[in-house]
This record gives sequence, C-alpha cells and structure tokens, in this order.
Amino acid sequence: MDAKLMSVALAQLEQALFNHDQWSEAINQTLICRLPFDERDVDPEAHKHCRFGQWYYGPGAATLQHHPGFAEIAVEHRRMHQLAAELLRRSAHCDAPSLEDYERFMAATKRMRLEAQTMKHELEDALRNIDPLTGAENRTSMLPKLREERELVKRDVHSCALAMLDIDKFKAVNDDYGHLAGDKVLSTFAALAISDLRSNDRLFRYGGEEFLICAPGADLDKGTVLLERLLAHFAAQIFEFANLPPFHVTVSARLTMLDPAITVEETIHRADRALYAAKAGGRNRMMVWTPDMT
Repeated sequence: MDAKLMSVALAQLEQALFNHDQWSEAINQTLICRLPFDERDVDPEAHKHCRFGQWYYGPGAATLQHHPGFAEIAVEHRRMHQLAAELLRRSAHCDAPSLEDYERFMAATKRMRLEAQTMKHELEDALRNIDPLTGAENRTSMLPKLREERELVKRDVHSCALAMLDIDKFKAVNDDYGHLAGDKVLSTFAALAISDLRSNDRLFRYGGEEFLICAPGADLDKGTVLLERLLAHFAAQIFEFANLPPFHVTVSARLTMLDPAITVEETIHRADRALYAAKAGGRNRMMVWTPDMT
C-alpha cells in the first residue's frame, strides 16, 4: 500500500474508532439510565449498520483487508454487538443484566478496540518508515529489517538475496528536464519495482537515486530473474515533460546474497562494489558480486 492510500486509510480508521467510542458511551448511558434503546442496536445486522461497521464493511476499509488483524476486528465487533443487544433487551424488560453479562460485553468491547488500535499503531509506524516521494520504505527501517533477515539466514530458515539499484545518469535528468521530472522518474521506478516484486520482498530508498531490494527466500538465480525483469520493465517506460522530447531512463543493479558470516553493512558494501562493475560495463545492466570485487 502506498503512502497516500495508507494515510487515507489511517484517517478513516481514526474516525471509525471515534464513532465507536461514541456508540459505546451511548450504550452505557442507555443501560445505566434505563433509557429506550435504539432499535438499530438490537438488529441482527447491527454490526454492519453502526458507523464503525459502515466503515469496516464499506469501500473505505478495502485497502486494509489483507492486514493480519483485520479479520479479528470483525469477530470481536460482531460479538460485542450481539452482547450489547442482549443487554439492551433485558434492560428494556426491567430485567437488570447480570454483572457477568455486562463484563462479557465490556471484555468484547476492549478486545475489539485493542485490535483496531493495534492496526492503527502499525499503520502509523509504517507511515513513519515510508519515503513520501516514492512510497518505498526509508533507510531508517532498512537496517533493522536486514538484521532480522540475517538472523533467519544464519539459522538456515531461508536464503536472502540483496540488490542495490541506481538510476543511470539521474543528474542529467534533473539538469535537462528539471527536478519535477527527476521526482517523477524516482516515483515511477519505485511503483514499478513494488509492482514487480513478490509479496514478501521489500524495497527501500537507500538515498538519492539509489534503492535497495531485500528478497527473502531468493537465491542468485531468482534474484537475477527478478532484477532483469525489473530493469527491462523500467527501460521501456517513456517519460514526457512539457514540450521537451520524450526520453527513457535505465537502471544499473548489483546483486549479492545476505551473508550471515559478515555484518549487514559489509553485505551492502559488496553490493556497492558490484555496482561499480555494472556501471563500468555500460550501465543498464545487472551484475552479481564476486570475491574479486574488493
């Protein structure tokens, strides 16, 4: 999910949580003061019709459907409404709800809110770690992620390919077409990379026009296929700005394996050495690190 979609999803989730808190207060007020209840709150589909439910089951939450905690929110939200409906019916018939029933309702409410708040905090953390221009993860989150992967490689959980990519002659794009054109080139590359990568691969903006790809479970052969496809895909893009002639931009890439015997920083340095070889070989190409690139 890109930064803009994530920001919108976060804002809508915050509003949905605010609406939920208002609903919870109204339910407690109805129970404590023995007020007439809202018929919508005892409807079998109340969980879909409340304002939180309208968000959850509507298009606004669609971008969050693959989040690990998304389904759990629905379970607790529906259970909470079922328990609330039972409490309201009993209260309306002057049958005071038992403490046990009320505690079950409150527990479901707390669990539902905890799931939703956890999702909210994870979205906030993700946004802090996303480069706003490209939508790639930023350098702040890169080293911790790579160190986690290094530990998995060290325990033989899986291999992990690491690639450094550099947009060729990027300064010339800025000089000839302007910085807005340069920004477009960067954001287009990142969008293509994110689209081409597998679901568990990670794209980081390393700095300027450099990016880093972390590909868990990939070996050199798989990493080579991934990079060659991405380079060809990007080289085929046509950029047009104002009345200037259209142009193409290419990328050079360097590939190595995340080595558990050395630090993450040293592995990145290996990829950097392969970059120089790729650039010396004519750019717009992928190069694999070898021990002689020291």
